[in-house]
Amino acid sequence: MIEIKTQIPGAKSIALMERRKNAVARGPFHTTPIFAAKAQGAWITDVDGNKLLDFSSGIGVVNVGHSPTRVVEAATNQLNHFIHTSFNVVAYENYITVCEKLNSAMPGKFAKKSFLANSGAEAVENAIKISRAFSGKQAIVCFQHAYHGRTYMAMSLTAKVKPYKYGFAPFNSEVYRCPFPYPYRWPTTSQPDQVAEECFEEFKTLVQSEVGSTQVAAVLIEPVLGEGGFVPAPKKFLSLLRDFCTENKIVLIFDEVQCGFGRTGTLFACEKLGVTPDLLVSAKGIAAGLPLSAVTGKAEIMDGPAEGGIGGTFCGNPVACAAALAVFEEWDKGILARNTLSLEKKLVEYMGQWFKNFSIIGDVRGMGPMRAMELVKNRETKEPNPEATKELVKLCYEKGLILMTAGTFGNVIRLLPPLCTTEEELEEGLNIIQGCLTKLIKDYQSK
Repeated sequence: MIEIKTQIPGAKSIALMERRKNAVARGPFHTTPIFAAKAQGAWITDVDGNKLLDFSSGIGVVNVGHSPTRVVEAATNQLNHFIHTSFNVVAYENYITVCEKLNSAMPGKFAKKSFLANSGAEAVENAIKISRAFSGKQAIVCFQHAYHGRTYMAMSLTAKVKPYKYGFAPFNSEVYRCPFPYPYRWPTTSQPDQVAEECFEEFKTLVQSEVGSTQVAAVLIEPVLGEGGFVPAPKKFLSLLRDFCTENKIVLIFDEVQCGFGRTGTLFACEKLGVTPDLLVSAKGIAAGLPLSAVTGKAEIMDGPAEGGIGGTFCGNPVACAAALAVFEEWDKGILARNTLSLEKKLVEYMGQWFKNFSIIGDVRGMGPMRAMELVKNRETKEPNPEATKELVKLCYEKGLILMTAGTFGNVIRLLPPLCTTEEELEEGLNIIQGCLTKLIKDYQSK
């Protein structure tokens, strides 16, 4: 259970935040003002001794839980053998094994290969490089509300200006952006199939009139928006996109950095959506918190770059690879997959009731246990309410529950509990959200 021993933040966290302000660049943001001392399972204990329930999973990273025993053992064992040689200099087996696991896990009846990197942004950048090398073309089509990372190509592909792109222009060229099929905010309808058809027509118009389909190297999309607000792309839209890319010899890339590794209930969201990309980008949950990412896809596309064209000093670090193999072991047991079903059921039940009871909630959505609610000032106008969203996060962490915001307009609460979270732990957290929503409404009504 949650244990609150001091105010949140406590004195030690406050002191550390002052040190942080003096020593660390102001750029990195902080969702909460606390500092961790220990984390296990779905729990984080801060430096003041407060035990908090974590519904952020380190931005969807610790899907198998904080510090799972098997992952810790695997990483420790690798540390005792060697920490680093660089795969480019002296290779090691577990890099190959991780690639074999990824190749086997990705849907699609075709030969596959993988490449390992360090972060989601780096994997996205390499997916673009691979696509361009293979196709001999340059243009990349991406979507509104997308988040693909903070390095320059990834940032150029990211949609949201503040804080991710503000002040960093100029951006990379040959990047074209289309509307994302966002049913709640689509101007003519909220019916997913109709949204899919209308959105696809806009996609085709842009590609054919502004770019030229013969000039497009790749189309990059998150099958479920992450930072953009946990919006699943309608299956019909992804199917239309798949057919278009096949017909026009365009590489289709799915960015599953946040929605991959069990977050939606299957190892990859594309399994559930029934649409297979040419390249699949993964990171975050792949190694339970150690830096690792991957590009997996059709062998002939992956072999597009010349030898030495992709790589890096730390890409596929052996300790991170050992952790990733332990994550695969945990997933392969089937326990986490079964638990996602109970988490999803409970989340849908609670959030459905919240939607009925709290008019501040304009939409609830998601896939599997990857769930979100969008807060608005008025359900009719759908005007975003980022102020209430920020306040709800604050009320919750003061009660011992860690949440995160999301969305282009900063008005989405995303729920990312570790997939090992028990039903009792989940209910404890959801009851806190419910109580804080009630308080939030009362505070707004009294103003």
